[in-house]
Amino acid sequence: MQDALRITPLTELPDGIEALRAQAAAEGFRFIDRLVTEWHAGTNRFDRAGEGLLGAWEATGLVGVCGLNRDPYTDDAGVGRLRHLYVLASARRHGVAAALLAEILRYTEGTFHTVRLRTTPQAAGFYIRHGFVAVTGDAASHVRRLR
Repeated sequence: MQDALRITPLTELPDGIEALRAQAAAEGFRFIDRLVTEWHAGTNRFDRAGEGLLGAWEATGLVGVCGLNRDPYTDDAGVGRLRHLYVLASARRHGVAAALLAEILRYTEGTFHTVRLRTTPQAAGFYIRHGFVAVTGDAASHVRRLR
């Protein structure tokens, strides 16, 4: 039986972030390393209006994270950028990523009219199933209009 999933806003990097960082790096993903590095440097703390960083927790501890920033690749303040959605392999295929995505999009209410992201071909289907549309261009691979 799946542990009860809790999703909470993060105002500090929690215990367990290093496990996510190590597993992501082993899978060839550097974005959790970038999340930790930028957090410690103070360059991205997800603390501007409409931004947020969430953690997903099961009884075993932190199993996933997801962030949302103002999109730095546009001057339109109404465009957000989904960042660093990652779930431990042991927690995948149990709805954790979908729950993180749904909750982070709540952060957009009243702030962003559009959310963009860049993802891999392997993860594209996940985003398409959740209302994102594939786009071409340097700044994003997928977009979802919210209003």
